[in-house]
Amino acid sequence: MPKVLSIILGGGKGTRLYPLTKERSKPAVPFGGKHRIVDIPVSNSINSDFKQIYLLTQFNSASLHMHITSAYNFDRFSQGFVEILAAEQTLEHSGWYEGTADAVRKNFIHFKTRKPTHYIILSGDQLYQMDLRGFLDYHIQSGAQITIATTAVNRSDASGFGIMKVDKTREITAFMEKPAPDADISDWIIPDESRTPGAVQGKDYLASMGIYIFDAPILEEALDNEYTDFGKEVIPLAIKKYKVFSYIFDGYWEDIGTIKSFYDATIDLASVTPKFNFYDEEKPIFTKPRNLPPSKTNNAQMTRCIASEGCVITEASITDSVIGIRSVIERQSTLHGVVCMGADFYETEEEKAENRAKGIPNIGIGCNTHIKRAIIDKNARIGNNCLIGCCNPLPDCETAEYVVSDGIIVIKKNAVIRDHTVIG
Repeated sequence: MPKVLSIILGGGKGTRLYPLTKERSKPAVPFGGKHRIVDIPVSNSINSDFKQIYLLTQFNSASLHMHITSAYNFDRFSQGFVEILAAEQTLEHSGWYEGTADAVRKNFIHFKTRKPTHYIILSGDQLYQMDLRGFLDYHIQSGAQITIATTAVNRSDASGFGIMKVDKTREITAFMEKPAPDADISDWIIPDESRTPGAVQGKDYLASMGIYIFDAPILEEALDNEYTDFGKEVIPLAIKKYKVFSYIFDGYWEDIGTIKSFYDATIDLASVTPKFNFYDEEKPIFTKPRNLPPSKTNNAQMTRCIASEGCVITEASITDSVIGIRSVIERQSTLHGVVCMGADFYETEEEKAENRAKGIPNIGIGCNTHIKRAIIDKNARIGNNCLIGCCNPLPDCETAEYVVSDGIIVIKKNAVIRDHTVIG
Protein backbone atom coordinates (compact mmCIF):
# COMPACT_ATOMS: atom_id res chain seq x y z
CA MET A 1 0.00 0.00 0.00
CA PRO A 2 1.25 3.53 -0.74
CA LYS A 3 2.43 5.49 2.26
CA VAL A 4 1.61 9.15 1.79
CA LEU A 5 2.84 12.19 3.69
CA SER A 6 0.71 15.32 3.35
CA ILE A 7 2.72 18.53 3.43
CA ILE A 8 0.74 21.75 3.85
CA LEU A 9 2.59 24.93 2.87
CA GLY A 10 1.70 27.60 5.40
CA GLY A 11 2.97 30.44 3.24
CA GLY A 12 5.10 33.44 4.04
CA LYS A 13 4.16 36.62 5.86
CA GLY A 14 0.71 36.67 4.27
CA THR A 15 0.99 40.33 3.31
CA ARG A 16 -1.95 40.10 0.90
CA LEU A 17 -4.20 39.15 3.84
CA TYR A 18 -2.95 41.96 6.09
CA PRO A 19 -4.17 43.03 8.67
CA LEU A 20 -5.73 39.60 9.33
CA THR A 21 -2.16 38.26 9.34
CA LYS A 22 -0.72 41.00 11.53
CA GLU A 23 -0.72 38.82 14.67
CA ARG A 24 -1.27 35.34 13.21
CA SER A 25 -0.04 33.19 10.35
CA LYS A 26 -2.13 32.84 7.21
CA PRO A 27 -3.35 29.30 7.99
CA ALA A 28 -4.54 30.50 11.41
CA VAL A 29 -6.88 33.20 10.04
CA PRO A 30 -10.47 32.49 11.21
CA PHE A 31 -12.80 31.36 8.43
CA GLY A 32 -16.49 30.61 8.12
CA GLY A 33 -17.43 31.67 11.64
CA LYS A 34 -15.81 28.88 13.68
CA HIS A 35 -13.02 27.39 11.57
CA ARG A 36 -9.56 28.49 10.52
CA ILE A 37 -8.14 28.37 6.99
CA VAL A 38 -5.80 25.50 7.90
CA ASP A 39 -8.81 23.29 8.69
CA ILE A 40 -9.56 23.04 4.94
CA PRO A 41 -6.40 21.22 3.74
CA VAL A 42 -6.12 19.24 6.99
CA SER A 43 -9.72 18.02 6.64
CA ASN A 44 -9.21 17.15 2.97
CA SER A 45 -6.27 14.98 4.00
CA ILE A 46 -8.09 13.29 6.88
CA ASN A 47 -11.21 12.64 4.79
CA SER A 48 -8.97 11.00 2.18
CA ASP A 49 -7.40 8.80 4.91
CA PHE A 50 -4.04 10.58 4.67
CA LYS A 51 -3.48 11.12 8.37
CA GLN A 52 0.23 11.86 8.54
CA ILE A 53 0.29 15.59 8.00
CA TYR A 54 3.03 18.19 8.31
CA LEU A 55 2.35 21.92 8.27
CA LEU A 56 5.28 24.17 7.31
CA THR A 57 5.20 27.72 8.61
CA GLN A 58 7.49 30.34 10.11
CA PHE A 59 5.61 33.59 10.80
CA ASN A 60 3.37 34.31 13.82
CA SER A 61 2.84 30.62 14.48
CA ALA A 62 1.85 30.71 18.19
CA SER A 63 -1.93 30.76 17.66
CA LEU A 64 -1.59 28.16 14.90
CA HIS A 65 0.28 25.86 17.27
CA MET A 66 -2.46 26.23 19.88
CA HIS A 67 -5.20 25.52 17.35
CA ILE A 68 -3.52 22.45 15.85
CA THR A 69 -2.67 21.02 19.28
CA SER A 70 -6.24 21.33 20.56
CA ALA A 71 -8.03 20.40 17.31
CA TYR A 72 -6.18 17.34 15.97
CA ASN A 73 -5.48 14.52 18.39
CA PHE A 74 -5.35 11.02 16.93
CA ASP A 75 -5.41 7.85 18.99
CA ARG A 76 -2.12 6.01 19.26
CA PHE A 77 -3.33 3.12 17.10
CA SER A 78 -4.05 5.24 14.01
CA GLN A 79 -0.43 6.50 13.71
CA GLY A 80 -1.94 9.78 12.56
CA PHE A 81 -0.67 13.26 13.44
CA VAL A 82 -0.77 16.89 12.41
CA GLU A 83 2.59 18.43 13.21
CA ILE A 84 3.86 21.96 12.66
CA LEU A 85 7.40 22.35 11.37
CA ALA A 86 8.46 25.95 11.84
CA ALA A 87 11.76 27.22 10.44
CA GLU A 88 14.59 26.09 12.68
CA GLN A 89 18.32 26.40 12.90
CA THR A 90 20.41 23.26 12.39
CA LEU A 91 24.05 22.51 11.65
CA GLU A 92 23.13 22.30 7.94
CA HIS A 93 21.15 25.56 7.65
CA SER A 94 20.48 28.56 9.86
CA GLY A 95 18.14 30.77 7.83
CA TRP A 96 14.42 31.18 7.25
CA TYR A 97 12.50 29.25 4.62
CA GLU A 98 13.33 31.01 1.36
CA GLY A 99 10.30 29.68 -0.54
CA THR A 100 7.92 26.74 -0.86
CA ALA A 101 10.50 24.34 -2.27
CA ASP A 102 13.14 25.46 0.21
CA ALA A 103 10.74 24.82 3.11
CA VAL A 104 10.20 21.24 1.97
CA ARG A 105 13.91 20.66 1.31
CA LYS A 106 14.91 21.80 4.79
CA ASN A 107 12.53 19.31 6.39
CA PHE A 108 13.52 16.13 4.55
CA ILE A 109 15.34 15.17 7.73
CA HIS A 110 11.92 14.82 9.37
CA PHE A 111 10.06 13.38 6.37
CA LYS A 112 12.46 10.58 5.47
CA THR A 113 12.12 8.89 8.85
CA ARG A 114 8.50 8.10 7.88
CA LYS A 115 9.69 6.24 4.75
CA PRO A 116 6.92 7.59 2.48
CA THR A 117 6.29 6.30 -1.02
CA HIS A 118 4.59 9.55 -2.06
CA TYR A 119 4.40 13.17 -0.98
CA ILE A 120 1.28 15.26 -1.53
CA ILE A 121 1.92 19.01 -1.42
CA LEU A 122 -1.07 21.18 -0.43
CA SER A 123 -1.54 24.93 -0.17
CA GLY A 124 -2.57 26.51 3.12
CA ASP A 125 -4.78 29.26 1.66
CA GLN A 126 -7.21 27.58 -0.74
CA LEU A 127 -10.88 26.67 -0.40
CA TYR A 128 -11.91 23.35 -1.94
CA GLN A 129 -13.06 19.80 -1.18
CA MET A 130 -11.05 17.23 -3.10
CA ASP A 131 -10.88 13.46 -2.90
CA LEU A 132 -7.12 13.23 -2.50
CA ARG A 133 -7.33 9.43 -2.56
CA GLY A 134 -8.75 9.65 -6.10
CA PHE A 135 -5.93 12.08 -6.94
CA LEU A 136 -3.37 9.51 -5.75
CA ASP A 137 -5.08 6.67 -7.62
CA TYR A 138 -4.90 8.70 -10.84
CA HIS A 139 -1.23 9.42 -10.22
CA ILE A 140 -0.41 5.74 -9.79
CA GLN A 141 -2.55 4.47 -12.68
CA SER A 142 -1.15 7.03 -15.13
CA GLY A 143 2.40 5.99 -14.38
CA ALA A 144 3.31 9.58 -13.56
CA GLN A 145 6.28 10.54 -11.44
CA ILE A 146 4.68 13.90 -10.66
CA THR A 147 1.01 14.83 -10.94
CA ILE A 148 -0.24 18.42 -10.77
CA ALA A 149 -3.83 19.23 -9.84
CA THR A 150 -5.25 21.68 -12.37
CA THR A 151 -8.52 23.48 -12.93
CA ALA A 152 -9.97 24.76 -16.20
CA VAL A 153 -10.11 28.57 -16.54
CA ASN A 154 -11.11 31.04 -19.25
CA ARG A 155 -8.63 33.20 -21.17
CA SER A 156 -8.97 36.28 -19.00
CA ASP A 157 -8.34 34.33 -15.80
CA ALA A 158 -5.42 32.44 -17.34
CA SER A 159 -3.20 35.51 -16.95
CA GLY A 160 -3.27 35.08 -13.19
CA PHE A 161 -2.05 31.48 -13.09
CA GLY A 162 0.65 29.12 -14.20
CA ILE A 163 -0.81 27.48 -17.33
CA MET A 164 -0.19 23.86 -18.34
CA LYS A 165 -0.06 22.49 -21.89
CA VAL A 166 -1.17 18.85 -22.10
CA ASP A 167 -1.39 16.21 -24.79
CA LYS A 168 -4.27 13.81 -25.42
CA THR A 169 -3.22 11.61 -22.48
CA ARG A 170 -3.03 14.62 -20.10
CA GLU A 171 0.73 14.45 -19.88
CA ILE A 172 2.06 17.95 -19.37
CA THR A 173 4.40 19.04 -22.14
CA ALA A 174 4.98 22.71 -21.26
CA PHE A 175 4.42 25.31 -18.56
CA MET A 176 3.83 29.06 -18.82
CA GLU A 177 3.82 31.39 -15.81
CA LYS A 178 0.99 33.98 -15.95
CA PRO A 179 0.76 34.64 -19.72
CA ALA A 180 0.23 38.28 -20.66
CA PRO A 181 -3.40 39.19 -21.44
CA ASP A 182 -2.56 39.95 -25.08
CA ALA A 183 -0.37 36.86 -25.62
CA ASP A 184 -1.53 34.30 -28.18
CA ILE A 185 -1.85 31.01 -26.30
CA SER A 186 -4.43 29.38 -28.56
CA ASP A 187 -2.21 26.32 -29.00
CA TRP A 188 -2.44 25.75 -25.20
CA ILE A 189 -6.18 25.01 -25.38
CA ILE A 190 -7.12 21.72 -23.67
CA PRO A 191 -7.40 18.89 -26.25
CA ASP A 192 -10.93 17.54 -26.58
CA GLU A 193 -9.74 14.07 -25.51
CA SER A 194 -8.46 15.49 -22.21
CA ARG A 195 -11.53 17.44 -21.18
CA THR A 196 -13.66 16.20 -18.30
CA PRO A 197 -17.32 15.25 -18.86
CA GLY A 198 -19.51 18.32 -18.47
CA ALA A 199 -16.61 20.75 -18.90
CA VAL A 200 -17.73 24.38 -18.83
CA GLN A 201 -17.80 26.06 -22.24
CA GLY A 202 -15.11 28.73 -22.57
CA LYS A 203 -12.85 27.33 -19.85
CA ASP A 204 -10.20 26.19 -22.28
CA TYR A 205 -6.94 26.43 -20.33
CA LEU A 206 -5.51 24.40 -17.45
CA ALA A 207 -4.28 26.40 -14.46
CA SER A 208 -2.09 24.91 -11.76
CA MET A 209 -3.78 24.73 -8.36
CA GLY A 210 -0.45 24.52 -6.52
CA ILE A 211 -1.31 20.97 -5.40
CA TYR A 212 1.13 18.22 -6.32
CA ILE A 213 1.82 14.51 -5.84
CA PHE A 214 5.43 13.34 -6.13
CA ASP A 215 6.89 9.88 -6.01
CA ALA A 216 9.10 10.20 -2.94
CA PRO A 217 12.47 9.61 -4.71
CA ILE A 218 11.49 12.09 -7.44
CA LEU A 219 10.73 14.90 -4.98
CA GLU A 220 14.03 14.35 -3.22
CA GLU A 221 15.85 14.40 -6.57
CA ALA A 222 13.91 17.43 -7.87
CA LEU A 223 14.91 19.41 -4.77
CA ASP A 224 18.58 18.42 -4.84
CA ASN A 225 19.53 21.93 -5.92
CA GLU A 226 19.21 25.56 -4.81
CA TYR A 227 15.77 26.30 -6.29
CA THR A 228 13.40 27.86 -3.77
CA ASP A 229 9.93 27.92 -5.37
CA PHE A 230 7.79 25.08 -6.74
CA GLY A 231 5.63 27.07 -9.16
CA LYS A 232 8.32 29.27 -10.70
CA GLU A 233 11.34 26.96 -10.72
CA VAL A 234 10.93 23.32 -9.67
CA ILE A 235 7.81 22.44 -11.68
CA PRO A 236 8.85 24.04 -15.02
CA LEU A 237 12.18 22.18 -14.90
CA ALA A 238 10.55 18.92 -13.74
CA ILE A 239 8.26 18.92 -16.78
CA LYS A 240 11.34 18.74 -19.01
CA LYS A 241 12.90 15.90 -17.03
CA TYR A 242 10.16 13.70 -15.55
CA LYS A 243 6.84 12.13 -16.48
CA VAL A 244 4.40 14.82 -15.30
CA PHE A 245 0.62 14.49 -15.66
CA SER A 246 -2.34 16.78 -15.07
CA TYR A 247 -5.18 15.77 -12.75
CA ILE A 248 -8.14 17.93 -13.78
CA PHE A 249 -10.30 18.95 -10.83
CA ASP A 250 -13.74 20.20 -11.85
CA GLY A 251 -15.11 21.07 -8.39
CA TYR A 252 -15.20 24.42 -6.63
CA TRP A 253 -11.76 25.85 -5.89
CA GLU A 254 -10.87 29.34 -4.74
CA ASP A 255 -7.62 30.99 -3.74
CA ILE A 256 -8.44 32.97 -0.59
CA GLY A 257 -5.05 34.64 -0.24
CA THR A 258 -6.26 38.26 -0.62
CA ILE A 259 -8.68 40.35 1.43
CA LYS A 260 -11.18 40.55 -1.44
CA SER A 261 -11.11 36.84 -2.28
CA PHE A 262 -11.30 35.97 1.41
CA TYR A 263 -14.26 38.31 1.92
CA ASP A 264 -16.15 37.13 -1.18
CA ALA A 265 -15.64 33.43 -0.35
CA THR A 266 -16.74 33.94 3.25
CA ILE A 267 -19.87 35.93 2.40
CA ASP A 268 -20.82 33.28 -0.18
CA LEU A 269 -21.03 30.73 2.64
CA ALA A 270 -24.19 32.49 3.82
CA SER A 271 -25.94 32.29 0.44
CA VAL A 272 -28.84 29.91 -0.17
CA THR A 273 -26.67 27.58 -2.27
CA PRO A 274 -23.04 28.28 -1.30
CA LYS A 275 -20.26 27.16 -3.61
CA PHE A 276 -18.43 25.52 -0.72
CA ASN A 277 -20.40 22.97 1.27
CA PHE A 278 -19.79 22.84 5.02
CA TYR A 279 -22.85 20.59 5.36
CA ASP A 280 -21.45 17.36 3.89
CA GLU A 281 -21.57 14.59 6.50
CA GLU A 282 -19.19 12.40 4.50
CA LYS A 283 -16.59 15.17 4.13
CA PRO A 284 -16.76 17.21 7.33
CA ILE A 285 -14.47 20.17 7.95
CA PHE A 286 -12.90 19.53 11.32
CA THR A 287 -11.88 22.18 13.83
CA LYS A 288 -11.28 22.81 17.51
CA PRO A 289 -14.20 21.78 19.78
CA ARG A 290 -15.08 24.66 22.10
CA ASN A 291 -18.04 23.49 24.20
CA LEU A 292 -19.80 26.82 23.77
CA PRO A 293 -23.55 27.29 24.34
CA PRO A 294 -25.94 27.61 21.38
CA SER A 295 -26.37 31.08 19.91
CA LYS A 296 -29.23 33.15 21.27
CA THR A 297 -31.27 35.62 19.20
CA ASN A 298 -33.54 38.01 21.06
CA ASN A 299 -36.11 39.34 18.58
CA ALA A 300 -33.42 39.62 15.86
CA GLN A 301 -34.02 39.50 12.12
CA MET A 302 -31.46 37.44 10.18
CA THR A 303 -31.52 36.77 6.42
CA ARG A 304 -28.95 34.61 4.61
CA CYS A 305 -26.65 34.48 7.62
CA ILE A 306 -24.44 32.07 9.49
CA ALA A 307 -24.23 32.41 13.26
CA SER A 308 -21.62 30.35 15.10
CA GLU A 309 -21.80 29.07 18.67
CA GLY A 310 -22.00 31.27 21.70
CA CYS A 311 -23.46 34.40 20.08
CA VAL A 312 -25.97 36.77 21.68
CA ILE A 313 -27.83 38.88 19.12
CA THR A 314 -30.48 41.28 20.41
CA GLU A 315 -33.01 43.16 18.24
CA ALA A 316 -30.53 43.51 15.39
CA SER A 317 -31.04 43.17 11.64
CA ILE A 318 -28.39 41.09 9.86
CA THR A 319 -28.24 40.25 6.15
CA ASP A 320 -25.73 38.35 3.99
CA SER A 321 -23.25 38.01 6.85
CA VAL A 322 -21.14 35.46 8.71
CA ILE A 323 -21.09 35.84 12.49
CA GLY A 324 -18.24 34.22 14.42
CA ILE A 325 -18.09 32.61 17.83
CA ARG A 326 -19.06 34.61 20.96
CA SER A 327 -20.28 37.58 18.91
CA VAL A 328 -22.39 40.06 20.87
CA ILE A 329 -24.56 42.38 18.75
CA GLU A 330 -26.80 44.88 20.49
CA ARG A 331 -30.16 46.57 19.83
CA GLN A 332 -31.09 48.44 16.67
CA SER A 333 -27.81 47.62 14.92
CA THR A 334 -27.74 46.52 11.28
CA LEU A 335 -25.12 44.47 9.46
CA HIS A 336 -25.11 43.91 5.70
CA GLY A 337 -22.32 41.96 4.03
CA VAL A 338 -20.25 41.69 7.21
CA VAL A 339 -17.72 39.05 8.27
CA CYS A 340 -17.66 39.23 12.06
CA MET A 341 -15.00 36.94 13.53
CA GLY A 342 -16.29 37.13 17.09
CA ALA A 343 -14.26 36.93 20.27
CA ASP A 344 -11.83 34.69 22.13
CA PHE A 345 -13.57 35.20 25.49
CA TYR A 346 -16.61 36.66 27.23
CA GLU A 347 -16.26 39.79 29.35
CA THR A 348 -17.54 39.75 32.92
CA GLU A 349 -20.06 42.35 34.01
CA GLU A 350 -17.38 43.94 36.19
CA GLU A 351 -15.02 44.26 33.20
CA LYS A 352 -17.76 45.77 31.07
CA ALA A 353 -18.60 48.38 33.70
CA GLU A 354 -14.95 49.26 34.23
CA ASN A 355 -14.31 49.74 30.52
CA ARG A 356 -17.48 51.75 29.91
CA ALA A 357 -16.46 54.09 32.72
CA LYS A 358 -13.31 54.79 30.69
CA GLY A 359 -15.31 55.32 27.48
CA ILE A 360 -14.21 51.95 26.06
CA PRO A 361 -17.00 49.92 24.39
CA ASN A 362 -17.69 46.31 25.27
CA ILE A 363 -16.35 43.57 23.02
CA GLY A 364 -18.80 43.17 20.14
CA ILE A 365 -21.08 45.65 18.38
CA GLY A 366 -22.99 48.27 20.34
CA CYS A 367 -26.48 49.72 19.93
CA ASN A 368 -27.68 51.54 16.80
CA THR A 369 -24.48 50.82 14.89
CA HIS A 370 -24.68 50.21 11.14
CA ILE A 371 -22.01 48.30 9.21
CA LYS A 372 -21.72 47.36 5.53
CA ARG A 373 -19.12 45.47 3.50
CA ALA A 374 -16.63 44.97 6.30
CA ILE A 375 -14.52 42.38 8.11
CA ILE A 376 -14.42 42.71 11.88
CA ASP A 377 -11.50 40.81 13.38
CA LYS A 378 -11.60 39.12 16.77
CA ASN A 379 -12.10 40.96 20.06
CA ALA A 380 -12.93 44.25 18.33
CA ARG A 381 -14.90 46.78 20.39
CA ILE A 382 -17.36 48.79 18.33
CA GLY A 383 -19.40 51.33 20.26
CA ASN A 384 -22.88 52.75 20.00
CA ASN A 385 -24.17 54.90 17.10
CA CYS A 386 -21.29 54.12 14.76
CA LEU A 387 -21.39 54.09 10.95
CA ILE A 388 -18.94 51.82 9.13
CA GLY A 389 -19.00 51.55 5.33
CA CYS A 390 -22.37 53.26 5.07
CA CYS A 391 -21.53 56.65 3.58
CA ASN A 392 -18.64 57.33 1.20
CA PRO A 393 -16.33 54.73 -0.38
CA LEU A 394 -12.80 54.97 0.99
CA PRO A 395 -9.52 54.59 -0.90
CA ASP A 396 -7.11 51.90 0.25
CA CYS A 397 -5.51 53.11 3.46
CA GLU A 398 -4.48 52.14 6.98
CA THR A 399 -5.07 53.69 10.39
CA ALA A 400 -4.38 52.47 13.91
CA GLU A 401 -7.79 50.77 14.07
CA TYR A 402 -8.64 49.68 10.53
CA VAL A 403 -7.43 49.00 7.00
CA VAL A 404 -9.28 49.55 3.73
CA SER A 405 -8.43 47.07 0.96
CA ASP A 406 -10.33 46.91 -2.36
CA GLY A 407 -13.16 48.89 -0.80
CA ILE A 408 -13.51 46.45 2.11
CA ILE A 409 -13.09 47.92 5.59
CA VAL A 410 -11.17 45.59 7.92
CA ILE A 411 -11.44 46.42 11.62
CA LYS A 412 -8.24 45.15 13.24
CA LYS A 413 -8.03 42.56 15.98
CA ASN A 414 -8.54 44.15 19.44
CA ALA A 415 -9.45 47.49 17.81
CA VAL A 416 -11.43 50.05 19.79
CA ILE A 417 -14.03 52.00 17.78
CA ARG A 418 -15.58 54.50 20.16
CA ASP A 419 -19.19 55.70 20.20
CA HIS A 420 -20.38 57.87 17.27
CA THR A 421 -17.41 56.99 15.04
CA VAL A 422 -17.93 57.25 11.28
CA ILE A 423 -15.69 55.22 8.93
CA GLY A 424 -16.56 55.55 5.25
